[in-house]
Amino acid sequence: MSQRLRMWVHAAGTLVLALALGGWAGHSVASAKTSKASQTHAAKKKAAKSASVKSRPAPSRKVAAKRPKTKVARVTQRAPKAQAAVAASVAATVISARTPSQAEGSGSAGAFATSDSLGLRSNAVLVIDQETHQVLFDKNASAVLPIASLTKVMTGLVITDAGLPMDEPITITEEDIDTLKGSRSRLAVGTTLTRGELMHLALMSSENRAAHALGRTFPGGVQRFVETMNVKAKLLGMADTQYVDPTGLSPRNRSSAKDLTTLASVAYDRPLIRELSTSPGYEVAAGSRMLQYRNTNQLVHNPSWDIGLQKTGYISEAGRCLLMQVTVSGRQLIMVFLDSAGKLTRLADAERVRKWLEAHPSALM
Repeated sequence: MSQRLRMWVHAAGTLVLALALGGWAGHSVASAKTSKASQTHAAKKKAAKSASVKSRPAPSRKVAAKRPKTKVARVTQRAPKAQAAVAASVAATVISARTPSQAEGSGSAGAFATSDSLGLRSNAVLVIDQETHQVLFDKNASAVLPIASLTKVMTGLVITDAGLPMDEPITITEEDIDTLKGSRSRLAVGTTLTRGELMHLALMSSENRAAHALGRTFPGGVQRFVETMNVKAKLLGMADTQYVDPTGLSPRNRSSAKDLTTLASVAYDRPLIRELSTSPGYEVAAGSRMLQYRNTNQLVHNPSWDIGLQKTGYISEAGRCLLMQVTVSGRQLIMVFLDSAGKLTRLADAERVRKWLEAHPSALM
C-alpha cells in the first residue's frame, strides 16, 4: 500500500471514531438530561400530592362517628330488624326495672301484669260489701305495695282513739318540713292551728306538714306515734301492713288492698274521720292570711256519689291510690284502688266499678 493510501485510511478511521465518540457523548448527555427531567417531574408530582393531602379537610366528627371502630359501635349499625330487636330488649328491661317495693308486689301476687274484665288501670283493687265482707271484685288484693297518703287514715285513727284535745294549739316547726320528697306546703313554719284543724287538713287535703305535726306532738313524739300505728294495725289483723311515718311520704309505708278495707271499715266507725275526710273544702287562718283548701278527691264534689269516708294518695313509688266507703244501690261498700297509672285513672276505675255493679245487681245480692 502506498504511503498516501495509508494516510487516507488512517484519517477515515479517525473520523469514524470521532463520530462514534461524539454520538455516544451526545447520547449520554441526552440521557442524563432525560433522567434529570424525570427526577424533577417525580419530585414535583410528589410535592403536589403532599400539598394536596395537607390541604384536604379532615373528616368531620359526624362522619368519623359513623365508622364502627369497636364491637359496640358495630352493633349500633345493625340492620333495622336487628335494631328493633335490641330496642325491644331494652324496653323490656326498663319496664321490669321498677322500684324494689313495686317489683316485690308484682312478684308475689302477679300485679302489674294482670288484666281484668273491667279494664281497670289500677294494679291492685278490692271491692267488698262492708256489712257481709262479701268480695265483689278482687284484683291482686293481697299484693303488698307502698300506699302513700292512705297512711293518713291510720294517722287520723290513732289521734282519734288517743282522745287528745282537738282544740289544743300546735305550731308548725322545721321538723315538719318534708326533706324526703321535697313536697310543698302552704303551712309556713310558725303557723299555729288546733289539732282538729291539722287533722282536717291531713285527711281532706293530704297536708303533709299537718300530718307530721300530729305525730310529732303525740305523747312520746314521732317514734312513739309510729309504734302505736303499727300496734294498732296488728290488733286489727292487718298482717301485710307496716308504717314508718305519719304522712305516707316514705315508700316503706306498705299495705295490701285487703288490709286497707279493714282499716277503712274501722275508721268509718269514727264519725270525726268520716266528717273530716269527706269535707268538700275548708278554710283556716294562718296568721294574717286565710287559706282555702279543697278535697283532693274530685268524686266528693260529684253529687252522684254517696261517699262516707275517703282518702287519696300519691308518691311515685306507689302510683295513684284511692280508698273509699261508698253506697251503691243501697249497699254500703268499701273500695280500694292501688298503683293506678294516671292522675284520673283511679277515679275512672271507681266509676267503672260502680257502673258495673249498678248494671249487675245480682253481684250485690
